[in-house]
Amino acid sequence: MDQKTRSESDFTIRAAEPAEYDALGEITARAYLDDGLLDFGTGDPYLKTLRDVAGRAEGSEVLVAVDGAGTLLGGVAYVGAGSAWADLAGDGEAEFRMLAVAPGGRGRGVGGALVRACVDRARATGCVRVRLSTQKAMLSAHRIYERLGFVRTPERDWAPYPELVLLTYSLEI
Repeated sequence: MDQKTRSESDFTIRAAEPAEYDALGEITARAYLDDGLLDFGTGDPYLKTLRDVAGRAEGSEVLVAVDGAGTLLGGVAYVGAGSAWADLAGDGEAEFRMLAVAPGGRGRGVGGALVRACVDRARATGCVRVRLSTQKAMLSAHRIYERLGFVRTPERDWAPYPELVLLTYSLEI
């Protein structure tokens, strides 16, 4: 299988195109805002990072899910060890960040497919483990991770700032 394309029942996972960056940035920002995941709402400084898909693409592989009409359903950043975007990945590891699914893609398996695409990419590049950070409130994401075999690694939990403790998960591949 081509690592940049993965067909699902009614959508495809592939590398994001630059013309899609702004739309994916809005999907990501809206997902975090609408799910109440930003401490400062529309004034949260992390919104700039969530919207900056072009910046992410400079140090990661941005993958998207699109339907047959080309509508963006979601996206994720696949990050290898050593990237400026890596928070957790060490040698032989990868991680993914900013998994977001648009309302029209929810309940269709888009989130799980994007995670599987990251795992496939890690496996294809010789990684032995995939790691991720998540917020306590991201319960639907936790279900996806656990269903795909990820396990909690509480010893790796961390806080980018004191009010936000991130939970970590890992998958041996």
